[in-house]
Amino acid sequence: MEAYLASIIWMATEFAPQGTLEANGQSLPINQYQALFSLMSTRYGGDGQHNFCLPDLRPIINGEKDSNWNNGPRALVFVEGIYPMRP
Repeated sequence: MEAYLASIIWMATEFAPQGTLEANGQSLPINQYQALFSLMSTRYGGDGQHNFCLPDLRPIINGEKDSNWNNGPRALVFVEGIYPMRP
């Protein structure tokens, strides 16, 4: 079963499987991820002309974002998949 584009899942892996990226707030170029941008827009950051950002769902440990995703599952965003139908 293929996942819907922009879906977020949690996995207890040390890597992001093919078709996913870690939800760590990274900036993505719109021209490479046009379908994903059409769903997410600049809701999580970016300039909306050249780039946009994924949500940052890293855990907060001692008041800081955990840059290594230590001791827990990772949030992943599907950057490939089925484009969801809109009502």
